[in-house]
Amino acid sequence: MDLTVVAYVIYLVISIGLTVWVARTLSRNGRIFIADVLQGNEKLAEAVNHLLVVGFYLVNIGFVTLYLRSADTILEARGLFEALSVKLGVVLLVLGVMHLGNVWVLNRMRRRGIMERQAPQLPPVPPLPPQGWTAPAGA
Repeated sequence: MDLTVVAYVIYLVISIGLTVWVARTLSRNGRIFIADVLQGNEKLAEAVNHLLVVGFYLVNIGFVTLYLRSADTILEARGLFEALSVKLGVVLLVLGVMHLGNVWVLNRMRRRGIMERQAPQLPPVPPLPPQGWTAPAGA
């Protein structure tokens, strides 16, 4: 019996389940971090968080579906487990890279915001009075 279709179904169920779990975890735990990056603007933080989750789903589920195809025919249980371990391992690595990329970008934004908040606020400089008059050229 050809177990390739069984491998496809198991791969999709586990991969999409992992993607949803990681996205929800990142969304729930990242909300506070994003609010800090955006200096307490809760509505903007919620919107950015939602957009990050949607992008995360699009990229990862897109990758999962593109990586579904297998050139080998799976004929036995051992081959099923080997194919699934390779495919799921790659999906987990991609999820991890996506997570680290998000954290890196948000951390850079947070650092920049902290530096801007800690920068000394200089008083506005009044304009200088005119220094003299210059005749127009050609007159």
